[in-house]
Amino acid sequence: MPPRVRHGFRFCRWPSGDMSGGMPLIYKICPEPLWREAEAAGLFRGAPVDLADGFIHFSTGAQVRETAARHFVGQGGLLLIAIDDAALGTALRYEPSRGGAMFPHLYAPLDPKQARWIAPLPRGEGGHVFPEDVA
Repeated sequence: MPPRVRHGFRFCRWPSGDMSGGMPLIYKICPEPLWREAEAAGLFRGAPVDLADGFIHFSTGAQVRETAARHFVGQGGLLLIAIDDAALGTALRYEPSRGGAMFPHLYAPLDPKQARWIAPLPRGEGGHVFPEDVA
């Protein structure tokens, strides 16, 4: 079934069977051991770069491939974590970053249970291999 469009946002059918509506998903690329630690602790405070900057860096679907190419080149053992940005409330802000593009930044810890889905982000010949449904 192809995605439906309503008010300019794509609706996707997730493995759980529900439809994601409203705001789009945002993505975090994270080393698997760091994410697994966060799951065990029940709280993700961010990677070292996030801690240094004072917020958790996310990317939109249109930005995440370039984020991987710029900041994670050659790295294995990564996960791609999808989060519904509407669930993050006012702690999530879209702010100008690379080339003036608006990037999602979370000014609060993240509950790992808020992940809509998590997928391995393996390396391929031309860079990381993303799930097909990442916009």
